[in-house]
Amino acid sequence: MAHIVIIGNGIAGITCARHVRKQGDDQITVISSETEHFFSRTALMYIYMGHMKYEHTKPYEDWFWEKNRIDLVFDFVTGVEAKEKSIQLKSGKKIKYDKLVLATGSQPNKFGWTGQDLPGVQGLYSYQDLETLEKNTGACQRAVIVGGGLIGIELAEMLASRKISVTFLVREKSFWDLVLPAEESAMINRHIVEHHIDLRLNTELKEIKAGPDGKASAVITSAGEEISCQVVGLTAGVHANVGLAKSFGVETNRGILVDDLLQTNLPDVYAIGDCAELRNPLPHRKATEQVWYTGRMMGETLALTLSGKPTRYVPGIWFNSAKFLDIEYQTYGSVPAIASDGVDSFWWEHPAGKKGIRINFDQATGTVLGMNAMGIRQRHEVWDSWIRQKTKVDRVINELEKANFDPEFFDTCEQEIRAAFSTQFPYFEIEKKRKKKLFGIF
Repeated sequence: MAHIVIIGNGIAGITCARHVRKQGDDQITVISSETEHFFSRTALMYIYMGHMKYEHTKPYEDWFWEKNRIDLVFDFVTGVEAKEKSIQLKSGKKIKYDKLVLATGSQPNKFGWTGQDLPGVQGLYSYQDLETLEKNTGACQRAVIVGGGLIGIELAEMLASRKISVTFLVREKSFWDLVLPAEESAMINRHIVEHHIDLRLNTELKEIKAGPDGKASAVITSAGEEISCQVVGLTAGVHANVGLAKSFGVETNRGILVDDLLQTNLPDVYAIGDCAELRNPLPHRKATEQVWYTGRMMGETLALTLSGKPTRYVPGIWFNSAKFLDIEYQTYGSVPAIASDGVDSFWWEHPAGKKGIRINFDQATGTVLGMNAMGIRQRHEVWDSWIRQKTKVDRVINELEKANFDPEFFDTCEQEIRAAFSTQFPYFEIEKKRKKKLFGIF
């Protein structure tokens, strides 16, 4: 019976532990210094906004771990001795392992700004960050958020929910335009402003100034403007947490380098989740993908390998989801900010400007390549199947109702979408084919 030790209790580490237990009777230890129990990181914002309590974010009851013989150690790892296969903890305790899994997650980016370590300046990643935010915003009247990604807009929504004025500094010319195509990005720009958030595009942070009390009191922008504030949120992305791995000889790049079996360069040492970087990523996929579902998939895959069933990590069709204030966002397959040569991109937007759908397809074959949905809930399994099976775009357009997640609660837009597609790409004759199919002509 092997002793499997997992450092990190996020979605990747915990999924791995659960699935190792499903496979057999190996001893399992999970070490974390963030929280005693696994919680849903994406729900942090809802604790702050008063929609949930911390205990509501724990997917499993506290008794679950003992029942499933998964030992939880609430401590900080200070070192690993790979030759001895031992882990040193801050408490002074040592733990021996047979197989070690690094699931150490991410850390917020900092870029050497003057004042970035002042009190009142923080990121939003860990549970401790949430506790710090509670303290920092107790008497806050104005906050400045630096960085226009998903964490940035979540933090903006959190602060706005408490009537704190928010200025949002976004380096790019449009929100998240390195990821979103122009129309989707413009929709979110409008939506942010409609929520009375002061959006500053093409604007970077130059410096954070301290007040008489030593705390952050203002920022200086790249345009030379001084904006008074009591809190500065640094949300300019994250990077893989590789410090521990580096300290005991694990090979790293931007992340901890792993092969197709998620193994590092050291025997019996593996890495999964946000901290892992694939040596051989699939075409059109990033080597490091810091999203919830890839962490879960890595955990499930590695559990098989650790249990004596070597299994390659194959992530499948890319997907992700997020929420921009009131607009839900889903993406499947390949939908880059700018469509590549040989790819046609269909975009439909509702006149109210809060809903839209984009479908990318191959010009030569008509095969669907990817989709973005803004404000329209779509079924994951349907789009995954369409993309995986290389379905033709005209069939997808004709059968859009299959993908509608909640038609009984919301106005449907399929007819308008079909009409727009027929206008943009008339050679597909969508309505004629649809009517023939509906009436059983072919």
